[in-house]
Amino acid sequence: MRPVLPESLRPLSELARNLRWSWHPETRELFQAVDPEGWRAAAGDPLRLLGAVPAARLDALAEDRRFLRRLAAASDDLHDYLTGRRWYQEQPAGLPAAVAYFSPEFGITAALPQYSGGLGILAGDHLKSASDLGVPLIGVGLLYRHGYFRQSLSREGWQQEHYPLLDPNELPLSLLREPDGTPSRIALALPGGRSLRAYVWQARVGRVPLLLLDSDVEENAPGEREVTDRLYGGGGEHRLLQEMLLGIGGVRAVRTYCRLTGHPEPEVFHTNEGHAGFLGLERIREHVEQGMEFDAALESVRAGAVFTTHTPVPAGIDRFERDLVARHFGPTGELPGIDVERVLELGLETYPGGEPNLFNMAAMGLRLAQRANGVSTLHGQVSRQMFAGLWPGFDAEEVPITSVTNGVHAPTWVAPEVLRLGARQIGAGRAEDALTVGGSQRWDAVADISDAAVWELRRTLREQLVEEVRARLRASWRERGAGSAELGWIDGVLDPDVLTIGFARRVPSYKRLTLMLRDRDRLTRLLLHPERPVQIVVAGKAHPADDSGKRLVQELVRFTDDPRVRHRVVFLPDYGMAMAQKLYPGCDVWLNNPLRPLEACGTSGMKAALNGCLNLSVLDGWWDEWFEPDFGWAIPTADGTSTDENRRDDLEAAALYDLLEERVAPRFYDRAAGGLPGRWIEMVRRTLATLGPKVLAGRMVREYVERLYGPAAEAQRALNPEAARELAAWKRRVRDAWPGVAVDHVEAVSDTTLNGTAELGSTVSLRVSVSLGTLDPADVEVQAVAGRVDPTDRLSRTTTFPLKPTGAPALDGRRLYEGPLTLDRAGPFGYTVRILPAHRLLAGCAEMGLVTLPSEATGEGAGVLLR
Repeated sequence: MRPVLPESLRPLSELARNLRWSWHPETRELFQAVDPEGWRAAAGDPLRLLGAVPAARLDALAEDRRFLRRLAAASDDLHDYLTGRRWYQEQPAGLPAAVAYFSPEFGITAALPQYSGGLGILAGDHLKSASDLGVPLIGVGLLYRHGYFRQSLSREGWQQEHYPLLDPNELPLSLLREPDGTPSRIALALPGGRSLRAYVWQARVGRVPLLLLDSDVEENAPGEREVTDRLYGGGGEHRLLQEMLLGIGGVRAVRTYCRLTGHPEPEVFHTNEGHAGFLGLERIREHVEQGMEFDAALESVRAGAVFTTHTPVPAGIDRFERDLVARHFGPTGELPGIDVERVLELGLETYPGGEPNLFNMAAMGLRLAQRANGVSTLHGQVSRQMFAGLWPGFDAEEVPITSVTNGVHAPTWVAPEVLRLGARQIGAGRAEDALTVGGSQRWDAVADISDAAVWELRRTLREQLVEEVRARLRASWRERGAGSAELGWIDGVLDPDVLTIGFARRVPSYKRLTLMLRDRDRLTRLLLHPERPVQIVVAGKAHPADDSGKRLVQELVRFTDDPRVRHRVVFLPDYGMAMAQKLYPGCDVWLNNPLRPLEACGTSGMKAALNGCLNLSVLDGWWDEWFEPDFGWAIPTADGTSTDENRRDDLEAAALYDLLEERVAPRFYDRAAGGLPGRWIEMVRRTLATLGPKVLAGRMVREYVERLYGPAAEAQRALNPEAARELAAWKRRVRDAWPGVAVDHVEAVSDTTLNGTAELGSTVSLRVSVSLGTLDPADVEVQAVAGRVDPTDRLSRTTTFPLKPTGAPALDGRRLYEGPLTLDRAGPFGYTVRILPAHRLLAGCAEMGLVTLPSEATGEGAGVLLR
């Protein structure tokens, strides 16, 4: 049953159904004013609130002129936000008319629980920032009827999972409907003549529509109805069907949405991790049905595709058996007009080190996208090494995977008290722009905030966290079976004047939840130090199928249950967005101790930093990129090849204890006149001033627009059907002819080179004889590659120089290329030459994965080493 609002209160419904309320304090305050007790009971969910407000209260509000003025102002503000020009609309022409953004999970708000961890929160922040910037994004995901699991603990501390059933009609969603009012549906063909049908639900994330596909359709067979039952539930065929629905069904949902609403069709398709990779196959099918051959369709699809990998290890990628995929894309399955072998070759691990019978979703994503990125500078390096097999012959640094470091949506994660302090300092409008659009290198206005104001803010946030922890801990112990008489001790848990450390995230083994327990006696001494005590708040969920992760949770819980330390260290079950929004601001230090380099980016420390919390972390992910000792601490890593796992963990735990004992705690408790820790407060200022602008999702989305979306849209427009056919035919011709391409001879001439040495700044003239077979010089680029020589005699930090063809081919068909090579660096210096395919429509020299290098028979001149 939906509430019937008085006419004057109807704008409340619109405000409740646009999720902008989740990051707009004034709108949340308006809903709180409707019924403060009801707002708390509804856990800050406006729809639940409106469904429970007594009619008498609504009638009173309908006559309350002051409330109606506030309501009108909030409604007008939302209208201006949705229709006004924003950052994107002020950019030069040429950006995409629309971008479709696909992700298996979206963390927008706790009121729409469709996320499990960092990937989903990142996707939600991406949508919110796109909305703030005016980027015409369409989000695409699945609607999981049970969402992700809710976590509780048994009396023994073992994780227990609960899957509450979510009714879409009680969520901030609306069904996409046809003009006659019937629900829109998309359908996928399954083997044996079956179908997988899905409704399309729409959430409004500010200016951005989020489309969520739901297989709980009456016409589906029971197995098909359960495809969207749980986030990351099941495996094998169940997971494959989820990913087919997300990718193929998602494209069909976007087409339906654009047809019904008039929204511009996307020019760019962004795949957030490999789960949605099948979207590229659906786009190929669309072109094939319009008369384009497969290879040309593939080129067109690749041009407008962006693929983001979040995975630093091969084990984190979804892979399916070849026969399972073949069955679902065979003659009786999906995409019947496309040869199943062409589908398979896009995903099979046919590269060195791969398993040829496995279909790899990340490999398909990379093969279907002309542009790809990791999510931090370090993760970009890891990704280039991990996927180098897809580009044989190229060094890892030339693999075409760039990086865009993640960011977080500040209006979502910054505490209202921090926002108000910023607004008082620089004005509300400037503060909002600083947090959403970004663009400045530093927030120097932070320097003008007094020490007393900073410290008062930090203590207020810490005090709020203490209250939150006690309430959640009491609820957790009641779920574990404790009675009221057993729980008096909770009133003394944590102290708002004690150094508070936070650690909250998923619990895979590489994040090392229990590293802090390696030396329990030493940890206990830190917690109970008579002058410089420490308190720790921990939260995290292990995957339901991960018993090793559950054992880690239980190990930590048992330690926190110890009466000697339970007032100083707590574990809070059911970590989610609502908890996180209290946890990040209330901590003084955010702890992160993964195995380096397995944290692709990690954004929890970014959210903490925006609230003035200092980071204490292993140099991994974003911290490796932006760490400075002015505003945090780096935990040394024991990453030598001879260090076994136990010794590594012992060494890194000892380094953590040393930092806490000798540097972190002393600085927090070092009080000057007036009782203020001046050096600590200065670190807080530097965190806000220096890290603040960097960690914004607004910065991240602007980078995607400028570096990936814009170029992808230009490439998509350039690949009209005729150009796509031309490029596909050229690639076929080059691949067929490439075995005949060779570097035959390299000659270097320099008057200043003697006995393998040369002077800095001198020039070497290169003459290279090559065979091109049936190719023309216009089909290739001949390059000199020069750089420093490492201890293994490999080139590093290389620079490339194109060589130019001279004259007509010789009688034997060979061609001569020449060019100067400047010796521009001292020390060991080397060079080689190579031949690459070249075409105006290629995104980069490595795109085709073809390169010809000199053979050993070519002679020493092909790779001279100058020391």
